[in-house]
Amino acid sequence: MKTTTKALLALLATSALMTGAAATGADAQDRKVKIGLIYTLSGPAAVLGEQARDGFLLAAEKLGNKFGGLDAEIIVEDDEQKPDVGVTKVKRMLQRDQVDFVIGPIFSNVLGAIVKPVTGADTFMISTNAGTSNLAGKDCNANLFVTSYQNDQIHEVSGKYAETQGYKRVVLIAPNYQAGKDALAGFKHSYKGEAVLETYVPLGQLDYSAELVQIAAAKPDAVYAFLPGGMGVNFVKQYRQAGLETIPFLSAFTVDETTLSAQRDAALGFMAGSNWAPDLDTPDAKAFVTAYEKKFNRVPATFAVQAYDAAMMIDAALKKTGGDLKDKNALRAALKTASFTSPRGKFRFGDNHFPIQDFYLTKVVKRPDGQFATSYVKTIFTEYKDNYAAECKM
Repeated sequence: MKTTTKALLALLATSALMTGAAATGADAQDRKVKIGLIYTLSGPAAVLGEQARDGFLLAAEKLGNKFGGLDAEIIVEDDEQKPDVGVTKVKRMLQRDQVDFVIGPIFSNVLGAIVKPVTGADTFMISTNAGTSNLAGKDCNANLFVTSYQNDQIHEVSGKYAETQGYKRVVLIAPNYQAGKDALAGFKHSYKGEAVLETYVPLGQLDYSAELVQIAAAKPDAVYAFLPGGMGVNFVKQYRQAGLETIPFLSAFTVDETTLSAQRDAALGFMAGSNWAPDLDTPDAKAFVTAYEKKFNRVPATFAVQAYDAAMMIDAALKKTGGDLKDKNALRAALKTASFTSPRGKFRFGDNHFPIQDFYLTKVVKRPDGQFATSYVKTIFTEYKDNYAAECKM
């Protein structure tokens, strides 16, 4: 489905995607920036993609739908959480729409499928969520930028916390795909105790009765879970129903603003690692949260922040190049050094085009307005660079 931001922003509450008037004349066409968004917008994980899409479009609205002074045409596509569908949609963006940037996706298996078609076409890819270890290291790519994190890092937060808390025996659970493997590798990178049980489940699994029996039998000091979207909703509810809440619950993307509206009280007090918390005490964070909640009537998750930053990054880079989209080397350099203020706090790119940023421990709370959200507990890592950057030979 092809859309322009002007139409989309007007009707975003109903998720209507519309096509605005096309620019006329060769000069007008040359002065337009085309941006393709590719996210999971259907199925159980759609809320993740919706958060990201909405975060990007909120930034576009703030910028008056102009990036570096150029009018923007934004095309939104649903990858359906399927790598082959993602490839088909991205090729259409490249060949038919001739986009200058591809933004997304949510899932690492989709990123792995689309990164080569995009960057191989000498088009810039900005991943606003997925960030696998190989792309941070040996397979880094000059045309790929990541505004989220290297997958391991978020999980290292809980590993470090478990280590400092003195938890000696933990159970680890994640989906059986690259991001799940990176997740548990990240946890173990900063945790030196024993993983008494390490379980990989099929991506999309919703029934955890067998795994919960194993957890109860293992009697660990803590459980660490990376189960995004509907997987996390069900796991948390079943964890509480099984009476396991006395075992400390650590996670990433299992309890966050995309799952809490469904988990509610079942998630209260559960911990998570993140590069974002909606109650960060900074003017930029407060302004972003106020604008996002006013427009979408929900609390912004990190997916929204990371996509918002991608839009602000493009704007800052195009301002540096004077709106020049043709000089790829100049634009690439401008993207790497783009100066913008992130709601999450400190942000800059390392040499592998992955962020160097702070990471936080959060806890699920119920706000005075009745909404559930993650809340800042403390900073675990400051200006943290990923562990694979040295392998990047760009």
